[in-house]
Amino acid sequence: MLTIRRADDRDARLLADLGRRTFHETFAASNKAEDMADYSNSAFAIDRIIDELRQDSTVFLIAETPARPVGFAKLETTPPPECVSGPAPIRLHKLYVSADAIGSGVGAALMRFAIDWARKSGHETLWLGVWEHNLRATAFYDRWGFRTVGTETFRLGSDDQVDLLMVLRLSEA
Repeated sequence: MLTIRRADDRDARLLADLGRRTFHETFAASNKAEDMADYSNSAFAIDRIIDELRQDSTVFLIAETPARPVGFAKLETTPPPECVSGPAPIRLHKLYVSADAIGSGVGAALMRFAIDWARKSGHETLWLGVWEHNLRATAFYDRWGFRTVGTETFRLGSDDQVDLLMVLRLSEA
């Protein structure tokens, strides 16, 4: 049984640990250890996550089984790049699932919850960036109806990488 809930301040450590673990599971084999550590130490620092949890513009969603948390999503109201068009945009900044839960429906459940939350909050456009070499994630977003509209640079430690920018009109989801 999977439940999804909105995170609060008490979930900062959980999100930091889950973020580090899922990010490492997903990207460590394709990147230098020092770049992974630099990014993880910054992006998943507890103080940073507490600050983000307290921002009105940021929402974390946690997917849990009775045994443990297995994934999370982060939505953020932030101005999109010029190539992202559409009314009332919100960014799906992160959607990570534990390696042993991939293929079990956790990602789809998180995506459905994120889309529903965005709609109920008045958003009409969902956008994201996904590493150009993350073919599994790109295929997942394609299945949901996202379309690629451009690229941006994502800095992982000392490595500049290319993220595909993808957009979904929520009226089409």
